[in-house]
Amino acid sequence: MTKGHQTSAGGSPPTTVRLQNVAQSYGQSAALMAAVEIGVFTAISNGAGTYDEVAKAVDIHPTSAERLMVMLCAAGLLDKTGDRHSNPADVERYLVAGKPGYMGPWITFTKPQWNEWGRLADHLRTKDLKVMGSIETFTVADARRYHAATYSIGLGAGRRFVRQVDLSRAKRIMDIGGGSGAYCIAAAREYPAIRGIVLDLPVVCEVARDFIAENRVSDRVEARPCNFTRDPFPADCDVAIMASNLPMYGREMIASVIRKAHDALLPGGQMHLIGEMTNDQRTGPWGPAYWGLGQAVSDSLGLAHSESDVIGYFRAAGFRDVGLHEFIAGSLGRVSGTKAG
Repeated sequence: MTKGHQTSAGGSPPTTVRLQNVAQSYGQSAALMAAVEIGVFTAISNGAGTYDEVAKAVDIHPTSAERLMVMLCAAGLLDKTGDRHSNPADVERYLVAGKPGYMGPWITFTKPQWNEWGRLADHLRTKDLKVMGSIETFTVADARRYHAATYSIGLGAGRRFVRQVDLSRAKRIMDIGGGSGAYCIAAAREYPAIRGIVLDLPVVCEVARDFIAENRVSDRVEARPCNFTRDPFPADCDVAIMASNLPMYGREMIASVIRKAHDALLPGGQMHLIGEMTNDQRTGPWGPAYWGLGQAVSDSLGLAHSESDVIGYFRAAGFRDVGLHEFIAGSLGRVSGTKAG
């Protein structure tokens, strides 16, 4: 039997172990965040390997180092040979401070929601849901903190997009809810003729301009205030991008934004939506399910959309040649469509 994981492979009666582990899995998240915050993975990359060596390197008690490192091993976040520890390949690449791919700020950026996740049942009982949830009350400080955390992976996603999609004929890109501007920045750096416009809330645009300037593309990429749930889109773009904000909105809103983008694009223009999508059975993957449920914490109408949902939004908007493409396995998909010429 597979339904509900009720029996083991040998057919023995179920135990409570799986349920206990799921109930206490917040400890795994806490261990990962703490290890990033105190620099455990960086210390190990620099040569510390034993409990005592790590404790000395990050200035904690050896017992605390041992407790944390045992949990990290159990979570697959550390490897151990004898009494020495090492970082797995993904940890070494992304969680060692100072390395180009370092994403430590992203690991901890959801931490402010920690207590609210503990109140999830209360949030699920809330019936007064908002179109945009907590984003509606974002300050510049909130936007700066949010995008400082997400930029580390956002620019990597932007570079991946530029590698996957041929933009050699594109002239002007609009990035809907573009945040830090990572996709326009990556496109402008790869294609000198491209112009980009990041559409986002006024407080987010202030932050985006800093990232744009830092990457020296201010002459070709602008950030324009736009609440895409109600404001018009520019009518001179031949590419539209909407990335990593799919679960933040409900079905009607996503469908309307895609329709509005279709109508604003130049004839022959393309739209690409990169987002956390579930399979068509809505049973996973875990990441899209997490981001969808997380919208309850913000009391928003957002949820996890399926791949077929998004394809349907594109077709209903009038896009042709609608296709689904893998973007990051197990995490993000990309749906594309073309406006009739």
